[in-house]
Amino acid sequence: MSEKELRRSLAVLPMGTVMKLTSLTARQIRYYDDSGLVNSLRTESNRRLYSLNDIDRILEVKDYLDEGMNLEQVKRVYEKQRQRSLKKRVAKQQSVSDQKVRQYLRKDILKAGGLDSNSDSQFRPGQL
Repeated sequence: MSEKELRRSLAVLPMGTVMKLTSLTARQIRYYDDSGLVNSLRTESNRRLYSLNDIDRILEVKDYLDEGMNLEQVKRVYEKQRQRSLKKRVAKQQSVSDQKVRQYLRKDILKAGGLDSNSDSQFRPGQL
């Protein structure tokens, strides 16, 4: 995670600041939070703190609701986004591991055929 992304994810903004930035009431913000659309951080005194990423998410939810969606539909949108992101990460990990497997397999085949540059074989690649 980059430093910029790390700083955007720090929960440091209190409810009053979030209300001013989003033009929403405290009740609306708490409702989004309680619905699981936003995950605020709680202090020891149980105050909610939000990050810049949380504010972006709140504004997205507000836009979706203004477009006529209900909360369940918004939740489904975010769930689909989460699943797509997870699939991309899994695919990326598999492609990297597939590449490694191919490299190991190539080395093994070369070694078994006596064509490995590190082996003591009398045959060298390019000499056949």
